[in-house]
Amino acid sequence: MRRLLALTLFTAACNGSGAAATETDPTTTTTGETTATTDTDATSTGAPTTTAPTTTTADTSTGDDTTGAGADVPGCAGGSFLPVPKDTSLPGPWPVGARTVTIGGLTVEVWYPAELGSEAGQEKIRYDIRTGLPDAEQGKVPDADNPWQDCECWQGLPLDADHGPYPAVIFIHGTAGFRSQSLEHMVHWASRGFVVLAADHPGLWLKDLLGSLCGVPMVPQNLADDLGQLVAALAAPAGDLAFVAGHVDAERLAMAGHSAGGGAIADAGGSARVLIPMAAGGVEAGAALESTLILGALSDEVVAYSSQQEGFESSPAPKRLVGIADAGHLAFSSLCSLKNTQGQDFLQIAQANDVCGAQFASLLFDCSPDYTPDTTSWEITQYASSAVLESVLRCTDAADNFNELQAKFPEVAEFQEAL
Repeated sequence: MRRLLALTLFTAACNGSGAAATETDPTTTTTGETTATTDTDATSTGAPTTTAPTTTTADTSTGDDTTGAGADVPGCAGGSFLPVPKDTSLPGPWPVGARTVTIGGLTVEVWYPAELGSEAGQEKIRYDIRTGLPDAEQGKVPDADNPWQDCECWQGLPLDADHGPYPAVIFIHGTAGFRSQSLEHMVHWASRGFVVLAADHPGLWLKDLLGSLCGVPMVPQNLADDLGQLVAALAAPAGDLAFVAGHVDAERLAMAGHSAGGGAIADAGGSARVLIPMAAGGVEAGAALESTLILGALSDEVVAYSSQQEGFESSPAPKRLVGIADAGHLAFSSLCSLKNTQGQDFLQIAQANDVCGAQFASLLFDCSPDYTPDTTSWEITQYASSAVLESVLRCTDAADNFNELQAKFPEVAEFQEAL
């Protein structure tokens, strides 16, 4: 029975549950060769595993100012933004605020651009990964062994109401993941002027998957409904999300997802202008969809890189494919770099403390010291994803950065685009 459950867990990583521009150019291809630390000053939070569309044209410069002190730059529809570095791998000028909210039945983390200077004297957030374990397992990992997830973000900062309205990004985690599993990307996007939402998805997140291997009834999964709730909440922010009302542009929406989460957004082009599946497959056409970025890892041992290549071929243009050499399935997440002060990774800690189900989760733990360093994979992901997000949702010239992608990052073994 346990072997069957483990196989089910492995298979789920490859599947998610669940309109494009008409301009097409010939596809071009180029080819290249190729920790979390503890902080006693950080604020600990009990967040499970960490606390009618129109085609846009590039008409403004991204600027090259990391301080936010330069003249404001216009957005797509009359908004205004602080200038951000032209190098889209660099963080933006906004300090990042974070709040844990409830939307429908979902626990959701929101990262957002906060008032400049409002973080002064405040403690950074530290997410406690143990809250993503089944209830009976949470007490097994002592504080000294815990791989705390530190965030370059601050709890409850005031949103920067002098700029915006801000485009939004919804992120869907992968099988046995959690809402902060790709924290570096969430914070990066928010620092550059996006409101970012990520939920713990019932039936997909770590707590439910491990629980199902350890005698807890399986929680039903409905990612399409989850997405619908998040999209509706952005369109009419209320309750816990009311603080973004009037400051978020729900018409300028992107969705990103890792693994099964990438599969879940494949048919979301009816509402999202940008889709970014990571270590997943391709996407379908949709009335709102203006651009797709498919990210993959050439050494992925969970979802073969050929799935991203095939997904690129089947996806509607405009589209791009970025493949990272010597990288595994979790290159787009924080998971391989989550370590405690003893240098133990997430899986080693769980196994050492006899956390039920940990041995089966190892099927998805595609980490290796021989892989491209996580920090490099994150930088590539942030460079490429921010270029697409800002060019489409902020109407900047950031997509020009793709001209320099492989020169800047020799670890990018494959880059294709069809525009």
